Amino acid sequence: MMHQRRRIAALIGTALLGLGVVATATAVVYVKYLTRVEFVDLQAVRAARDALDVEWGRLRIEEAAMGTQTRIERTARQALNMHLPRTGELRVVEVKRQ
Repeated sequence: MMHQRRRIAALIGTALLGLGVVATATAVVYVKYLTRVEFVDLQAVRAARDALDVEWGRLRIEEAAMGTQTRIERTARQALNMHLPRTGELRVVEVKRQ
């Protein structure tokens, strides 16, 4: 009788250990799946970041080009019909200090 109880206890212990191994293996597979899903999301975010970096660089170059003296002068001439004043068009204004 005692021998049979030990055998049953050993079988139950072995079954529990087997279930523990299966549960652990399932958990490992699930965590691996979640890691892959998060990695795909990370790659998408990195791609978006890289696209934004490229756009930022393009905008900085465009901003630098728009601020050049040549472009400002050309815009003033074409859009606003401005020109450099001739000698006779210059006026000197003196400010008296008190």
